[in-house]
Amino acid sequence: MQDAPLLRLAKSSFAAHAFFTCFSAFAFATFLAPPYPDWLQTPSNQRVMVLGYTYGGATTVTLGAIAGIAFLWHVIGARRALTVFVLALTLAFMSEYLGTTTDYPFGAYEYTSQLGYKILGRVPFNIPTSWFYMLVASLAICGRFLPAKDDNTSRWWWAFVGGLVLTAWDVSMDPAMVKTNHWYWQVGDLSQRSPFIQFIGTPFFFGMPLSNWLGWLLTGILVARVMLAIIPPSDWARAISPHRFPLALYAVNGVLPIAICFAQDMVLAGVLGTLAMAIPLAAALRRDGAQARAPQQLHAH
Repeated sequence: MQDAPLLRLAKSSFAAHAFFTCFSAFAFATFLAPPYPDWLQTPSNQRVMVLGYTYGGATTVTLGAIAGIAFLWHVIGARRALTVFVLALTLAFMSEYLGTTTDYPFGAYEYTSQLGYKILGRVPFNIPTSWFYMLVASLAICGRFLPAKDDNTSRWWWAFVGGLVLTAWDVSMDPAMVKTNHWYWQVGDLSQRSPFIQFIGTPFFFGMPLSNWLGWLLTGILVARVMLAIIPPSDWARAISPHRFPLALYAVNGVLPIAICFAQDMVLAGVLGTLAMAIPLAAALRRDGAQARAPQQLHAH
């Protein structure tokens, strides 16, 4: 009973997060896709649009983070939930700051002002925040189909698969956010670089280089591994993964980028993004089906 308010907070924050996510998906897929409709050009509506760009994304991501923290707090306790949050936020920020200042590990990119306040003038605060709750969802998904062993090899395997599940989100996210001017790629002349750098650094997927996905995977693995040092695989599988809450959090965050891709003539990114996120979700949901069949099979024997 003591933890019931935390679960209510998680659910209410998630509901608001889902609402704003779906509204943003509708907006970017319709009236925020150029050419803008005449009614959007009025001074009052322009002010509303500026407010939306300034605070909308930050509010949506903050609600997602509150939902993630409250849920973790409810299922595993305050100390580990807050520790995981602080470490994930810090490590993700460090990777993003390194990326925006040195081009490693993601490639040459910059954030625009549309994502709100930038930490140290480089990384919008809601970027590392979203890394946190999406990795919570990704590791919870892993706990539904990976063996829950706590040895070092298993933790690294979990981190690798968790990184893949997270990176699947970016298949549609990156093309969508570039298209809507949330960030942009500024790849220069690579002709004098090594063949490998040319291969991973040349934009090939709606303006995005392969280095971006490699950077996502690397960062996701490292942050996930630290999270697994605090919450071992057995605890993810026992206390976190049985809940459907992380699955819903993961799925809802695919709505916005996928909708933008389909609405703005990036059908391939939309299709691949849908498949990339659907595969781990389907694998996770198979566990529910297997558990539902198990009592029937036991009774038959």
